[in-house]
Amino acid sequence: MQKTEYESGTPSWVDLGTTSPDDAAEFYAQLFGWSVAPPSPGSGGYRMAVLRQHPVAGIGPLPMPGAPPNWTTYVSVGNADETTELVRRAGGTVFMEPMDVFNFGRMAVFADPFGATFAVWQPGTHIGSGLVNEPGTFVWNELMTTDTDGSKEFYRAVFGWSAEDQAAPGMNYTTFKVEDRPVAGMMLKPDSVPAEVPPCWGVYFAVDDADATCSWVVDHGGSVLMGGMDIEWGRIASLMDPQGAWFNVIAMKEPPPG
Repeated sequence: MQKTEYESGTPSWVDLGTTSPDDAAEFYAQLFGWSVAPPSPGSGGYRMAVLRQHPVAGIGPLPMPGAPPNWTTYVSVGNADETTELVRRAGGTVFMEPMDVFNFGRMAVFADPFGATFAVWQPGTHIGSGLVNEPGTFVWNELMTTDTDGSKEFYRAVFGWSAEDQAAPGMNYTTFKVEDRPVAGMMLKPDSVPAEVPPCWGVYFAVDDADATCSWVVDHGGSVLMGGMDIEWGRIASLMDPQGAWFNVIAMKEPPPG
């Protein structure tokens, strides 16, 4: 599905900060069919992943030394500076003050009060991902947190998200909405996740076959955190790339809920 704009409050971009951008670019290019060009001068090593001539993700070096490799979710906003003040007032932490990225847009990076990091993107010439909801693109963003009630209040204050709870097998799940349109999800951190793993935002990429993707990832130096599991929207799996970044995949049997 091609995108030409994103409504404010909607996740619009994902990028990977990693210890080896060259190796990660090769891994994900093979996995998702991306073309990843070398970084442009002045980009700080950041490179764009493209699918069918549309930008779909970014890959670059870790922005903060010592941080683990990770995927970051960006939420589209009309004004990054105003959103930064909302984050502060709601009890979040500002890791990176708003800054212009050439003429592409303006960004800032935060953590919510419970430690989950996320970013915002005020679009310029770059709106975010040009394709979504098809194999090789991101389809969903999901918060794993230790405080679902506090997170509901924080993201309502920052993005105006409403929250709808629903029972899922063995857990409760929350869907965040913008004007009744689902834009992201939230779950309580499971007991099975190690205590040292902090609250975080995860990203789901669409694939044709979740089980085949698990096998491919293992064969190419990654690992499977959770094997194929069927949910309402398809079959999902949680994976780790060779550098240690966690991501999810889904083979969709129904259109995504947003």
